[in-house]
Amino acid sequence: MTSAPALSRAEARARFTELRSVTGLVDDAELDAVWAALETLRPEEMFGAWKGDEFTTGHPVNGLLDKAGWFGKTFTSRSDVQPLMCRDENGDLFSNTELGKGEASLWAVEFRGEVTASMVYDGQAVIDHFKKVDENTVMGIMNGKAAVVDGRHLYFLLERV
Repeated sequence: MTSAPALSRAEARARFTELRSVTGLVDDAELDAVWAALETLRPEEMFGAWKGDEFTTGHPVNGLLDKAGWFGKTFTSRSDVQPLMCRDENGDLFSNTELGKGEASLWAVEFRGEVTASMVYDGQAVIDHFKKVDENTVMGIMNGKAAVVDGRHLYFLLERV
């Protein structure tokens, strides 16, 4: 069995853009190929407010964040992260600490052989890893005991607000 050739960074960015617009299911393997070609990040590059979206892969969590009113994430410092910024019934943003079981912190963590910016939840076994698509867009993979279901990760993206 031969594997597909690795994508260049430019090819990965182009494929990322294509996969964002898919209305049906996106294959995990395609997202993994894009991920592998993207550039890692330092934690400080994540500082600021980000709007989030997810790739629909059939992961059991797909759609649950949307139902919770998830807007995105806010990274104030390495130790001050609001992972689940949601909109309430009035449209106001709030940090959903109940859903997130607390908030989070930002670290440089090894994932798939590379050290990259990663968000570690305070109250649950979940780590979100990030890689750079461009200056204002990152790809994320949710990892950890509470996030990997049947060997599958949740894939998402963040855009700088």
